[in-house]
Amino acid sequence: MLNADADVDQGRGLRCAVVSANASLTNTDSTEEGKQPVSSQVKDQAPQAPFGGVEDPQTSVAILMCTFNGALFLDQQLDSFEAQSCTNWTLYASDDGSTDATKKILAEYQTRWGSDRLIILDGPRKGFGQNFLSLIRRPEINARYFAFSDQDDIWFHNKLERSIAHLQTMPPDRPCIFCSRTRLVDEKNYVIGHSPAFLKPPSFQNALVQSIAGANTMLVNGATRQLLAQVSPEAKIIAHDWLTYLLVTACGGSVKYDVKPSIDYRQHSNNIIGANSSWRERVIRLRKMCEGQRKEWSDANLSILNDIHTPLSSDAKETLLHFSRGRAGGIATRLREIIKSGIYRQTLEGNLSLYAAAILGKI
Repeated sequence: MLNADADVDQGRGLRCAVVSANASLTNTDSTEEGKQPVSSQVKDQAPQAPFGGVEDPQTSVAILMCTFNGALFLDQQLDSFEAQSCTNWTLYASDDGSTDATKKILAEYQTRWGSDRLIILDGPRKGFGQNFLSLIRRPEINARYFAFSDQDDIWFHNKLERSIAHLQTMPPDRPCIFCSRTRLVDEKNYVIGHSPAFLKPPSFQNALVQSIAGANTMLVNGATRQLLAQVSPEAKIIAHDWLTYLLVTACGGSVKYDVKPSIDYRQHSNNIIGANSSWRERVIRLRKMCEGQRKEWSDANLSILNDIHTPLSSDAKETLLHFSRGRAGGIATRLREIIKSGIYRQTLEGNLSLYAAAILGKI
C-alpha cells in the first residue's frame, strides 16, 4: 500500500474485463440464508484462459493478504482471486510464521500462476495489524490500487471491478476507500446472514468511534497508502480497517460504502475478528466497554492521529478538539463536548452505548 499514484505493473499481459459498472452480481444478495451460495462454486467460475489479454496499468491492483495457519480455507480464497472479472492484479502474501500447510498451498499456487503473479513474503510476526502495515511499507509493491484480503473468505467475481469503477472517478491525489457490506457464510459455505447495512454517511465523526467496514472489502488508492505508510511500526494497531477509515476521513479523503455485499465473509471458530453481530457478542462488548476497552482503543487511535505528518482537515481538527475535551472533566462537560463534536455510530443501539460510555468516562 505505498506510493500515491503508482501505475507500474509487473510487465505481464493482464486485462480488466469491460463490463457495466451496474452489472448484477452473480453471487451476491439473492442467495437465501441457509442455502449454499453460488460463490461456493467459485472454481467453476474461473476464466477459461486466466490472466490473458492486454495490460491496462490504470487498473493495476496489488492484493495484500496476510496469512497465519490458514490452510483450511486458503484455497477457496485464492480461487476467488483467479475468478475475478478484472485480472490485472498481483497477490502479495505475507505469512506470519504459519506452522500448518499454509505456505505449501501458497507455493503450489505460485507454481501454477507464476512467481510474478503471486509473491510470498515473511511477515514481522507482530500481529495481523502490523503484518498488513508491513506490506503497505514495502517499496517494491507498486500498483495504482491496493486491496486488503483475509485468508479464508470468498470474493464475489466482480469485487475488484466494482471497486475500481468507483475509485477511477476520484482524484488520484485524494485518499479514497471503496468498501462494502458482507454476506456471512459458515465453514461449509452456507449463508447465515449479512453484516449490518449502515445507512448514515461515512465521516470522521463516525470513524472516531466506529469502523464502517471490514478491510477484506476495501480497495484503496495510492494516496491512502501513503497515509497508512506514515504509521509507526511500533504503533498499537486496534484494527487496520478502522485505522484506514479513520486516517482517510481525518485528512479530507473520500469513503464509498456500498450496501451491496462484495464478499462472503467466513465465520468460524478460528476467526481473529468475526462479524460481532450476535446478542452474546453485544453483551461482551458492553462489559468490555465498562472495563475501559473503548477508552484504550481511543487512546491508541488518537496517538496515531497525532503522529502522522499529513495535516488533518479543519473540520476534523474541530471535531477532535471537542472529542478530546469530552473525554475529560465532569459528566456535564463530557456530554456537552461530545455533543459538540458531532460524533455518532451507525445504529441507535450504538449511539446509546456511546453516550453511556461518555457518561461513565469510558470513551
